[in-house]
Amino acid sequence: MVVPGAAAAPSRAPETCGLEQILEALKLLLSPGGSGSSSLQSTKHDVLLDTLKSNLSALEDKFLKDAQWKKLKLLRNEMARRAEWPQNSTDVTWTFTSQTLLLLLCLKETMIRLVADFSPGKPNPRTPEAAPALSPDTLSVSQQKTFQSVLQFVVTLGVCPYFMPGVGIPLRYRTEFGAVVQDVVCLEAAPHGARRLYTSCRVLLDVAQHSSLGSLIFCRHFGDIAAGLCQLGFCPTKRKSSAPVEEVLTEEERALSRESLRNILDQVYQPLAVRELLILQGGPPQSCTDVTTQRRCRAPGWLRRLCGQLLSERLMRPSGVQAVVRGILEGAGAGAAGGSDAEARAADWKKCDLIAKILASCPQQSLSLESYYKDVCPQILDLFHFQDKLTERQFQRVATTTFITMAREHPELAAKYLLQPVLAPLQRCLISTEIPESGMMPGTIMVTEEELSRCIDDVFKVYVVANEPLPVLLDSLLPLLGVLFSLYCFTQQSVSHIRSFCQEILLWILGKLERKKAIASLKGFVGLDKAVPSFHPQCQFRAATQGGIMITIKETMSDEDEEEALYQKMSSEQSQVEHLGDLLSHCQECGLAGDFFIFCLKELTHLAVGNEAEFKPKPSSDTSLLELEQHRALLIESQGQKLLVLQVLAVLCERMSEQIFTNVTQVMDFVAATLHRACASLVHEAESTVESQTLSMAMGLVAVMLGGAVQLKSSDFAVLKALLPLLEKVSNTYPDPVIQELAVDLRITISTHGAFSTEVVSMAAQNTLNKKDPDRKVEKQQLTSRDTSTEVAQSHPAQEQSCKKAPQTGQESNAPFIQSKEFSGRSTDKNQEPGSVTKEQLQEVLLSAFDPQIPTRAAALRTLSRWIEQREAKALEKQEKLLQAFLKNLEHEDTFVYLSAIQGVALLSDVYPEKILVDLLAKYDSGKDKHTPETRMKIGEVLMRIVRALGSRLGLIKTAKVCI
Repeated sequence: MVVPGAAAAPSRAPETCGLEQILEALKLLLSPGGSGSSSLQSTKHDVLLDTLKSNLSALEDKFLKDAQWKKLKLLRNEMARRAEWPQNSTDVTWTFTSQTLLLLLCLKETMIRLVADFSPGKPNPRTPEAAPALSPDTLSVSQQKTFQSVLQFVVTLGVCPYFMPGVGIPLRYRTEFGAVVQDVVCLEAAPHGARRLYTSCRVLLDVAQHSSLGSLIFCRHFGDIAAGLCQLGFCPTKRKSSAPVEEVLTEEERALSRESLRNILDQVYQPLAVRELLILQGGPPQSCTDVTTQRRCRAPGWLRRLCGQLLSERLMRPSGVQAVVRGILEGAGAGAAGGSDAEARAADWKKCDLIAKILASCPQQSLSLESYYKDVCPQILDLFHFQDKLTERQFQRVATTTFITMAREHPELAAKYLLQPVLAPLQRCLISTEIPESGMMPGTIMVTEEELSRCIDDVFKVYVVANEPLPVLLDSLLPLLGVLFSLYCFTQQSVSHIRSFCQEILLWILGKLERKKAIASLKGFVGLDKAVPSFHPQCQFRAATQGGIMITIKETMSDEDEEEALYQKMSSEQSQVEHLGDLLSHCQECGLAGDFFIFCLKELTHLAVGNEAEFKPKPSSDTSLLELEQHRALLIESQGQKLLVLQVLAVLCERMSEQIFTNVTQVMDFVAATLHRACASLVHEAESTVESQTLSMAMGLVAVMLGGAVQLKSSDFAVLKALLPLLEKVSNTYPDPVIQELAVDLRITISTHGAFSTEVVSMAAQNTLNKKDPDRKVEKQQLTSRDTSTEVAQSHPAQEQSCKKAPQTGQESNAPFIQSKEFSGRSTDKNQEPGSVTKEQLQEVLLSAFDPQIPTRAAALRTLSRWIEQREAKALEKQEKLLQAFLKNLEHEDTFVYLSAIQGVALLSDVYPEKILVDLLAKYDSGKDKHTPETRMKIGEVLMRIVRALGSRLGLIKTAKVCI
């Protein structure tokens, strides 16, 4: 690119001068001068003008008087003859700019000629480590600083003063020197301002054709040159001005300016182009009535539209998305967080969100919305995998926000061009996927380690980190939950970096899904619902060489390996159920674990008694073998489902805590499921002790809630009323009279919204609480509007008679949460007067200490311990039996039982220290070969407690330690 008039070749080429001389001439033009006074603004203007005139005169004197400058003078005259712009003006600022531009052209021409004449010598083979000779056009550091200073003067004097309001950043708001220049430039003097701007931009572009000079020009002044070209090439020609642009610029020159703008935009670093175009677009609209507010002027409409179009073109180019992101974010802050403090980081996140809105908006230059998404979406996905640690978080924030914005605004296109590429590795492994025959070779890799790791990482960022439960996101991931759960189970077998990601993804979507869909997904995880998409049976997970996981086609199993395959299948199903329990242990607060537990209870009832008659084959003469086989298959499948439900329930009971139910509705659903099962068992004559215990426990929960443990609202009673038909059926059909009576009284209490409550309900609530914590003192509860308390219920004669009926029916163990043991009601009262224990009560509690029910046994041990602590004479007379009961319960596996036994032995040793300690030491020493390590450890713990409690009072500490 050459300046206007460059086609006029000189008659002869002048001799080449040195770079040092040209840079010395440029440095002479920049020499400071004048009085140096800056007390008044007018003085600053005069100093600047005097300095420019003085430096121009000094340069001309050098050319006239110094013979060494002859070559440079000839070269400058040659450049002046080529140039076709007015070089002299009454405005000294333009004369100075013109002479500076001529010297810049001389510098470029000299550098080109030096390189053309340069002939580097051959390298010396004896010194191969020697650096090659530098090119003669190489500028030193000091020379580059001089060149940058010259550029600053050219742009300040020859470009910026001629910008229209709203174009670029005004000079007066850049530096103090710029404000002075803005005032001393004479726009009325010839040549016209538009011509000056055109000349300066064209010469700078001509000089920038040299690679080393071009990098120095564009790295700092690209924005000003681009702003000048925008004004020259795209400013409307019809303006309210005395001197329209077309009077000073031809249409050819305007077209050349437009072409030059697009060329430099394509050549420079794209983030730099994006950033400068955004600056040119300007800020929000402001008034622009005075020159002092020029910086606040909004960019004119034609410039805003032009910059928007040019930015869209940058975006549509290859890697355009990254260029836009870098152009906005680069230089925004330091570090990965985008700033050193919270304010800087917050501003950075706002920029990320702004970029997301820009990327999600389809530009007008695009052929269609779908074509834009097709081109841009792959680039957005690439932002997730950016490797630069300093900007990784920013890029991922932009990608995630853009992903969510597109999914919200255009879900169908987002599903096609964003979600499908992300989820493709998981979709290949669905059971509904048809694996081509060509890929059926054993060991064929379906999903590589890198693909699977990237997929899980992207899904985690899009779903969990973004945390926007949009329908398109949930619907796209829902069919793949079976594959994700299978992968989660596989990661539990060894160390895996994607294990936590899989768990977080599953927990997130299970919490966001509708409860019915979440329950259906959980059913599919363990095989209770075959209709839920799951992992393809011909695929398998395998550990990869780099520590990751890949998916391959299973190896063909031989007949000899059928037993091994069956074992692997059974162990896999067992581990899946256990891993589901682990997963649901994190879902208790949201209520999902409780809902799934209730579903399994209902499913168990349905499978146990609902379908047996339907699946039981009835042999007849007309039944064919095929029909019999089908009936048997259905029966086996039903039994398998029942066993699977039982297995799931067992795991849930083991893994879930007592806070599995989070609201009244779940508790009522649990009670309703229990009542349904009890009624169904009675219909099929399958009533059992276990179901009676569960039924009494469930009804006891209702009694506790009605007794005031939970603050019930009117809406809660509406839920409770759903139990009335079931309670009525239990009261009419269940054989246990205690349960029948409780069912009737619960119906009364629920129907009256707790306004009336019977003593049976009160005692059931108290005994349920005692079973949960036998050592607690039951506080008085508001059971009726007349302040009915548990003490009144216990002292009521009719209730005592009702409670004494239970042993006569032979159902002592059928109602563990109802008053069926005498010691459970009165004898366990902490407020019982010392010395009131009878032999019958003591015998009852001693028998209960060996009861098979854990709560009953633990309560008995705690009662015995309390009597010892209170020095009950009747209890201390049976010290041998008490010690035997405590020692026997030390071998129990339940923590609550053996800890109660340890406490009892410790209390008993406080009464009979020598005897108890000697008996324990003898038992410990004689049973070393008989006791299990756990039992020996428990006895040792008892001994240590006794020794620590008694201390030097016995004088046997040393002996005990030696024996232990």
